[in-house]
Amino acid sequence: MGVTEAAQIPKQRGEQLLDSAVRYAEERHWDVFPGTWLEAVEGRERCSCGADACAVPGAHAVRPDWSTLATGSGVGARRMWSKQPKSSILLPTGRTFDAIEVPESAGFLALARMERMELTLGPVTCTPDRRMYFFVLPGAAAKVPDLVRKLGWVPASIDLTTRGEGHYVAAPPTRIGGCGAVQWARRPTPANRWLPDAEELISALAYACGREAAEARSRTS
Repeated sequence: MGVTEAAQIPKQRGEQLLDSAVRYAEERHWDVFPGTWLEAVEGRERCSCGADACAVPGAHAVRPDWSTLATGSGVGARRMWSKQPKSSILLPTGRTFDAIEVPESAGFLALARMERMELTLGPVTCTPDRRMYFFVLPGAAAKVPDLVRKLGWVPASIDLTTRGEGHYVAAPPTRIGGCGAVQWARRPTPANRWLPDAEELISALAYACGREAAEARSRTS
């Protein structure tokens, strides 16, 4: 039995960031670029940027011109991570994919509903700060607000946002703060190489986020 693409995608733990970055570029044709990393300082981990109140320690862009650093070349990725092997792996959105961001609880509720509907999903990440990112075709950021409105939700009232051009997401096995690593809720496989359109997933995602928002309001009322 031959080695499948799914077996070659980086494991969630124990694999070098360099190898993971190279594989994302070579196997998925995703652009990658190195971000900050975590350093041990006086017995605790802090972001290499040096900011005490860093919002995303160890997992944000180093420079404002980060988009010019991104490469889809395995050779280029290997060269960049060889210089700083602890760098986080960041994936620009708005190029080969956009990402719909929701709370973890709503994301898993939506996943269960999508599976019952037998929808074809793209890769999905889960971050240690309990957020989920659903990879969809580029262009989602421009149309998701209108799709949400058509479903009867006010976009600002539910915790659902989209990352497109000019943004990025952290990829496994990047570690964020002292909380843990980004992991795959749905791993990249040959079956999900072709990403879904946001329109295919938005109903389940908006419903789950709307339900969570309603429950949160009822708890505070």
